Amino acid sequence: MSAIETSGLTKEYGNLTAVDDLDLTVDDGEVFGFLGPNGAGKSTTINMLLDFARPTAGSATVLGYDAQAAADEISPRVGVLPEGFDVYPRLSGRRHVEFAVKTKDAADDPDRILERVGLSAEDGARPAGDYSKGMRQRLATGIALVGDPDLLIMDEPSTGLDPHGIREMQELVRSEAERGTTVFFSSHILEHVETICDRVGVLNEGRLVAVDTIEGLRESIGGGATMTLTLADSADGARDVAASVEGITDVVASGRTLECSVTDPAAKARAVTALADAEARIRDVRIEEVSLESLFTALTNGEESGTGPQAGSIGATASETGTETGAGAGTGTGATR
Repeated sequence: MSAIETSGLTKEYGNLTAVDDLDLTVDDGEVFGFLGPNGAGKSTTINMLLDFARPTAGSATVLGYDAQAAADEISPRVGVLPEGFDVYPRLSGRRHVEFAVKTKDAADDPDRILERVGLSAEDGARPAGDYSKGMRQRLATGIALVGDPDLLIMDEPSTGLDPHGIREMQELVRSEAERGTTVFFSSHILEHVETICDRVGVLNEGRLVAVDTIEGLRESIGGGATMTLTLADSADGARDVAASVEGITDVVASGRTLECSVTDPAAKARAVTALADAEARIRDVRIEEVSLESLFTALTNGEESGTGPQAGSIGATASETGTETGAGAGTGTGATR
């Protein structure tokens, strides 16, 4: 059974089409990254999956249930980390989790939930109004995990987290996936998405322009990698050897360095083996994959993807056309409507 499936899902606001004929399937147990620039329709899609917004046309199923007709069946089995989550300033972090446990009629230990997201017992006892932005994000994540959800929907989960916090969030997502939880993950921090997602979907102007693994996107767009080899001796004699390897193109020799364009991932190992057989002494190998940022640009703007190690922000936020997903602690469980 698919965790999420949409067919022709469309949402219009007057003359504006926020989501346009969306056909999407998210497999049970996978971590799926949902990418798109500001206004692409990511949050509007999430709102329809959670029945916070009704589609103009098409349909969506979540955990096998119709998202609009059976929202009450879906709700207890879904945890949501909403973009724009806020707290009740005077209530402690622990009280927030206790409220979520009661709302979901769950049996979770609030202290264990807080520990799971990196908040100590002392943190849990403090008023949530004193929390930093990162601590509020951790609290929101803990609330989303109440009830051991089958599906975890995360909208910009790394907002406000420092690099250490982002790594912890990545580990938490992977841990949940290993437990069998499906994670639907909206983010504009490309490096974060690339690290933890099994597949990604790219939404642009309301339309789904690509769905694949990161490697699959690289291959489909034609953006390979650049492999730079440093040799012990002059690279001139090794140039023809590297150029003869299938999947290696545009070999440039400079001093003791060979720079090769790689169109087939398996060609990297073949090139190293061929050079070793030709008695070239390799001192160092450096590989730069085409960045997810370049792939995103190619998919949304029609530009050629370049190579390079960079992966950064696409400048997107999750605040898009339509209502925001669960802003406010009252909707922090993500399961109440």
